[in-house]
Amino acid sequence: MIRSLHRWPGLIAAALLLVLSLSGVGLSVFPALETVTAPAQTEAGLTVADLTARVLVTHPDVEQIKRAPSGRITAYWFDNGTPGAAVVDPATGLDAGSADASTVERWLKNLHRSLFLDDSGRIVAAIGAGAMLVLAVSGTALVVRRTGGWRRIFAPLKGPLSGRLHVEIARLSVVGLSLSSVTALWMTASTFGYLPENNVTPPIPNTVSGESGFSVTDIQALRTTPLSALRELTFPYPDDPTDVFTLKTDAGQGYIDQGTGALLAWVEPGTWDRISETIYMLHTGQGAATLGLLLGLMALGVPLMAVTGIIVWIAGRRARPKLHGNVVAGHADTVLLVGSEGGNVWGFAATLQAVLTAAGQRVHAAPMSAFAPDRYTNAARIIVLASTYGDGVAPASARGFLDRLAALPAPPAMPLAILGFGDRSFPDFCGFAKQVERAAEAKGWTAFLQMDTVNRQSPQDFARWGHLLGAAMSLPLELDHQPVAPRTSALTLMSRRDYGADVQAPTAILRFALPHIPVWRRITGLGVSRFAAGDLIGIVPEGSPSPRFYSLASGDKDGFVEICVRKHPGGLCSGQLLSLEPGEAIQGSIRPNPGFRPACGIKPVILIGAGTGIGPLAGFARANTRHQPMHLWFGARHPDSDLLYRPELIDWHTDGRLTSVAAAFSRTEARTYVQDILRRDRARVARLIANGAQVLVCGGRDMAAGVAEAMTDILASQGLTPAMLKAEGRYAEDVY
Repeated sequence: MIRSLHRWPGLIAAALLLVLSLSGVGLSVFPALETVTAPAQTEAGLTVADLTARVLVTHPDVEQIKRAPSGRITAYWFDNGTPGAAVVDPATGLDAGSADASTVERWLKNLHRSLFLDDSGRIVAAIGAGAMLVLAVSGTALVVRRTGGWRRIFAPLKGPLSGRLHVEIARLSVVGLSLSSVTALWMTASTFGYLPENNVTPPIPNTVSGESGFSVTDIQALRTTPLSALRELTFPYPDDPTDVFTLKTDAGQGYIDQGTGALLAWVEPGTWDRISETIYMLHTGQGAATLGLLLGLMALGVPLMAVTGIIVWIAGRRARPKLHGNVVAGHADTVLLVGSEGGNVWGFAATLQAVLTAAGQRVHAAPMSAFAPDRYTNAARIIVLASTYGDGVAPASARGFLDRLAALPAPPAMPLAILGFGDRSFPDFCGFAKQVERAAEAKGWTAFLQMDTVNRQSPQDFARWGHLLGAAMSLPLELDHQPVAPRTSALTLMSRRDYGADVQAPTAILRFALPHIPVWRRITGLGVSRFAAGDLIGIVPEGSPSPRFYSLASGDKDGFVEICVRKHPGGLCSGQLLSLEPGEAIQGSIRPNPGFRPACGIKPVILIGAGTGIGPLAGFARANTRHQPMHLWFGARHPDSDLLYRPELIDWHTDGRLTSVAAAFSRTEARTYVQDILRRDRARVARLIANGAQVLVCGGRDMAAGVAEAMTDILASQGLTPAMLKAEGRYAEDVY
């Protein structure tokens, strides 16, 4: 629901919002220019009486003097029946410039306020302001959800550059855009009389002296009013002794007898008047030029967010493949419901739909948000493919599914199968799919296949599940999913360091040059652009369309791309990588891995790895220039053959980027593994955990399982488990 409130007003009102925001940016400059160009009021103690006397010398027929919030003084008069106006220098009373607004300012005001369409245009502009407010509120809610709560709303972001830019600009602009939207709606409501009138004016005096000619320099009210408090002074109509002076100041307004100088009536502004003035000031910047410029700068975020938002939307649309042979809901044997955020799960859905169709099934594939069991009149089963967004949140195409399920008077008649897509490095792996499973069980919905999961969009996991699904449906299903090849960049090998030959485990640290990435590809997040240690790089080997992923041992700030690779028997990608010589290239692309990296702050970090799993851990240490406490436990076969990063580990320990280093070697007489040295140092590990340490584990699955078992023993004394730390975001694994 929140995404719809954010996406569609933005797409529909994009052109209108661009016009309003850019014209608002232009108008924000004029209050500042007016403040800068207004004649300086340097004379101390200058009063309204002093100014009036000086203006009367230059313009004896002056009818009105106004002071703008910027301090600019303007006099208005008639000269032989011809009206005149000029900016006045308060020090001399002489004309200092034209009082007319520039043609550009008048044009921008008409465009911004009414789109040159009078009252109809004002209504359209108000609709635009309302859309902007909806975008600001819904966008804030989405950022809070994405970052994990209000306290982390300014946390660093990962992902494609276009998405990051969209959120970063929004975080900087949202307060100003919300303020501009609310004040615009208020002013429109006031213009059309939808707000209560509370403009307090003094009553017209019943009696006046009937005289004229009292010197303005002797009028007490003008002599005691500082010029800085003046709003407006209106002179009596010539040759009408019954008319009066009208004085408006910051403190109120009243009438002055032109014959005696007596103050005949006075009233202070009401609360509503002050609120309305404040709203006007906040929206226009009149009287607050710096604020106006700041709001103008924030308004510049609108066109930038429009561009990045459209790029994000297009990328999501492109990620959803076309489904051939998709039947209508009422004719389907199998209903396939998809919950996807970025569109990747739709690729798996297309593969499943095609295989089921080839097997003779009539398949209807649709987003989970379109869930409507009463339409599935011929369906024998429902299959749900559900990814998870953020911390267990429903993905974009699954909005409303759980509410619709809960509202059903009875469970659907056709049985259910659920396949969750997620990343095991996140604490709530496949969290939304599990929510669907619990909701289905609570409703009493029968399952014809136990819920299963796919980790990191693994085609192998998907194929394995396909065999189970085929058995449950009595169909021979072979789900050979071929992901769409990512847009890659050429990575040229700069250098390599080889290890492991003595223990029959060829391993290398490969360092590649950063490729040149065009600006448009950086904006759209394509290719190798921004990345950090712990992110993944997908290498596409020759002879295969599917990338193999390796954890990065460097960040883009290091100026190179570095990975650790061990040769696997029969390994297509590892074999090609280890055969590279400096100057040769291979294709690769970045996949963010935000769940596996050190948390910002001063709390300690426990790094645990073995073999090539030391790669991202070394990258974390290399980037630890602020000397956050980092403690490394790692395992290798032999110190003389495959101790990766040995010189660097010594240097980083010496300069404080690594607080401590402990190693285990499995091919020496001691024959120890990393979980053994963890148990040996259990007191120190437990103390670090008690102090709030985060645990990051990287390496093979068997190693990770052994580490988890050791950590379970170590944490038992504190009443903790690795699962509990994962739930707190303090235990993350990157395993293979």
